[in-house]
Amino acid sequence: MAAAREPQEPEKKPFKLLGILDVENTPCARESILYGSLGSVVAGLGHFLMTSRIRRSCDVGVGGFILVTLGCWFHCRYNFAKQRIQERIAREGIKNKILYESTHLDPERKIKSSNSS
Repeated sequence: MAAAREPQEPEKKPFKLLGILDVENTPCARESILYGSLGSVVAGLGHFLMTSRIRRSCDVGVGGFILVTLGCWFHCRYNFAKQRIQERIAREGIKNKILYESTHLDPERKIKSSNSS
């Protein structure tokens, strides 16, 4: 009897932007690119509606893309790093709580014993 096999999905190749940036697995890359493209459209179209100069509007659109993408990228990466630091501090605190609980090195035990004296 042949065992029923589940259909295997072929492995997905990650989507790489310009062949270097793995948008799917890099934190903040997707959001930065999306906001940058939206900023490009808004800046280019807004400049075109005000001046009716096509070439200059394209230049403004590219500049808007670069500025908005980099701004979103640095903001998101800063918040991501800050969150990782907070997680590491919490993880160390939990580890120390488990390690020192009910020993003479437990800080809560020292606080309780000084309050009851």
